[in-house]
Amino acid sequence: MVVPLILASGSSIRAALLRQAGLVFTVVPAELDEARIKRGLVGQDAAPARIAATLATEKALAVSRQHPDALVIGCDQVLDHGGRLLSKPADPREAREQLTTLRGTQHRLTTAAAVACGQKVIWTQIGEVGLHMRLLSDNYLDDYIARNWHSIREAVGAYKLEEEGVRLFTAIRGDYFHILGLPMLELVGFLVDEGVIEQ
Repeated sequence: MVVPLILASGSSIRAALLRQAGLVFTVVPAELDEARIKRGLVGQDAAPARIAATLATEKALAVSRQHPDALVIGCDQVLDHGGRLLSKPADPREAREQLTTLRGTQHRLTTAAAVACGQKVIWTQIGEVGLHMRLLSDNYLDDYIARNWHSIREAVGAYKLEEEGVRLFTAIRGDYFHILGLPMLELVGFLVDEGVIEQ
């Protein structure tokens, strides 16, 4: 079955994961006021899983309205540190604050993905990963941010595990792909079941 596949995300790592899996797709980032939606959900005391799932669904549906014949993949990720949700850092100072808060402690990443077709959600997946960050020195954090700011400004928690960010952690419990922001094993399984990709 030949069905156009669209990634409703501008994330370079999500696109790279799909490409490395041999998938053919186009990138159409969803135009969505994510901050407004997230604020509304936080105001309702929504759980991280609900926030991530809602944002992933809304992204998939937004692009599906423009491309109703395609399978549209929407994704989102939420970082929960003791009940406080962190977002992408706005500047190096905020990245420093986030990493200072996270060091020496555990936090959770919740990743959600949704697939929409014909302006309806036909598949969803939510996964959670626990991460424990090393007790990092102030000097290392300053140097880390200076070296990696261009990349980590696009990441919740101001780190990317697939890059130097792996040095920040002592333990990880969960699926590596979920940390990267896309439940690849589950998504590939869905696409195989749908006959979109060969198996």
